Amino acid sequence: MNTPFEHDYAPVCDLYERHLGPALFEPYAIDLVRGVATDCLAGSILEMACGTGILTQQLRAHLKPTVSLTATDINPGMLAYAQRKLVGVEGIVWRQADIADLPFPDASFDVAVCQFGLMFVSDKDRAFREMRRVLVKNGVLAFSVWDRMEHNPYSVAVHDTVAEFFPDNPPQFFKAPFSFADVTGLRRLLTVNGFDQLKIQAISKACVSSTARALAIGMIEGAPILAEIQARGGSSGPIVDAVANVFARIGGMTPFRSTMQALVVTARAKD
Repeated sequence: MNTPFEHDYAPVCDLYERHLGPALFEPYAIDLVRGVATDCLAGSILEMACGTGILTQQLRAHLKPTVSLTATDINPGMLAYAQRKLVGVEGIVWRQADIADLPFPDASFDVAVCQFGLMFVSDKDRAFREMRRVLVKNGVLAFSVWDRMEHNPYSVAVHDTVAEFFPDNPPQFFKAPFSFADVTGLRRLLTVNGFDQLKIQAISKACVSSTARALAIGMIEGAPILAEIQARGGSSGPIVDAVANVFARIGGMTPFRSTMQALVVTARAKD
């Protein structure tokens, strides 16, 4: 699985886009684009697990028109949402695709990018083999994964607060995004699957939301944990209130300011 959204939850995607995009994902998307723009003045880029199109939008806005961009996601609903959002933006080919089973010939792309998607892929060895396969020799792979939960205070706050509502069976979704923060494991996967010139950096950024409540809405009602809450017979309203109050204590109410940290990785496909 390349994305935690399994269906076309348009309302959920709207909340994700509105409340989580600016706070969590756009800052890292901008950095990732800067990193690959100089490596791809022409040629082709593959984006994997594009989600709601946050990185896709940044890529197309900052890359030269001579660069072709193919945006993919395993989930057709997410792909359709991103395509609707970016309707009218030229130079994007949309394709449903599983990172661990990419439907492209060998050496199809000069650059492959993925923002916060690889954590959700079950067969990571196969995914890295596939990414190497579709890259040209000396092609660039650039991706980001979240660092450990303790380096992302907002996530600890959400996980612990939601657990208080379901002490006998707490939802576990918020562990998943932080499950791939293993530098040694990343190096092994890259090395054994045909990559070198590895660069793995822990990048800290400000996590800023207009209000603590806006971020809480995104975290609960704009994320897959909503399905876990509903499956346990819970209601999102009281949980949003509780998370917003905890957020306000750690980062203020208006605006909310805290910190976040991700591992940003670049590598080259071996000759």
